[in-house]
Amino acid sequence: KMFLFQFVNYYSSCFYVAFFKGKFVGYPGDYSYMFGKWSKLRNEECDPGGCLIELTTQLVIVMAGKQLWGNIQEALLPLLRTWWNSRRGRHNPENQYSRWEQDYILLNFTQLGLFYEYLEMVIQFGFITLFVASFPLAPLLALCNNILEIRVDAWKFTTQFRRPVASKARNIGAWKEILNAVAILSVVTNAFIMAFTSDMIPRMVYLYAISKDKSMKGYISNSLSVYNISQIPKANMPEENWYDNSTVTCRYRDYRYPPGHMREYDHTMQFWHILAAKMAFIIIMEHVVFVVKFFVAWLIPDVPSDVKARIKRERFLIQEYLHNYEVERLKLQLSASFITEPHSETTLTPDMTLTSDKLEVLSEC
Repeated sequence: KMFLFQFVNYYSSCFYVAFFKGKFVGYPGDYSYMFGKWSKLRNEECDPGGCLIELTTQLVIVMAGKQLWGNIQEALLPLLRTWWNSRRGRHNPENQYSRWEQDYILLNFTQLGLFYEYLEMVIQFGFITLFVASFPLAPLLALCNNILEIRVDAWKFTTQFRRPVASKARNIGAWKEILNAVAILSVVTNAFIMAFTSDMIPRMVYLYAISKDKSMKGYISNSLSVYNISQIPKANMPEENWYDNSTVTCRYRDYRYPPGHMREYDHTMQFWHILAAKMAFIIIMEHVVFVVKFFVAWLIPDVPSDVKARIKRERFLIQEYLHNYEVERLKLQLSASFITEPHSETTLTPDMTLTSDKLEVLSEC
């Protein structure tokens, strides 16, 4: 539950810029509004260059700011709390108390102490995987931050906290499933970022399907549609000092038929070709990445073969030890029973005769 809250807090702005901003704005004659036309709140548009640069900026600010503020909190807050606790014992000289008595004023390491450490690392893992297509240097920033944080945590655990009590754990628990879910989601998000947020697919379609000389010459003109200014509603008409009255048409980013066409302002066939190419790219990329992921997971086992052999030998030695222990225990019990019973009153029948073979059978049972 805590991870879901933090997921929304840290990633919502990046998801908005990557997948929603500038995607549902309409066109000059029919703009889309957030709560209907009565609200007069048009959906936000991207810059002429697209939203990819804005996504990169947003990711750098949120990721770097979070990591910097987190390190300051981890170093400063325990130091201040320890200093405040030590004020109550200032009148007592330190040489009167042993080391463990002096450590009592340090902060107590609670059961949720490691929870927030895991949460911080998982949030960082999400930043460097979910949006790495827009900011490939994110893993480098994370590496530099972790090098610094290792020293900060080492100083914090050794000087500001009481010695924590160790507890056994088979694995990292639910965090493993969360990391797997984030890794799978990152494949989808990066595929959508490359297809819909960047201009990679429209450029490739223009280069290989539309351009006659197989170059990007004329791409800007091809990616802009034409609109007749006289058809713009008065509510959306720009101020007169913003444009020349002799200007008849304007250009906007979209693939729509020009004014005067029989399908005026409808999407062109190039729009649908680009959309189909985007969907095909997403499907192909996801399948390729997942196949490579499963192949690498199969190729590199979780437990090496030599470790498996040692585990099997350890289990065999444990079983052999338990077997020998049970045999010796039964021998002692049988010998003790024969010693305590009088020989005169003991009559052995064929059914009561214990041979060495039966003894081994009993020990194996």
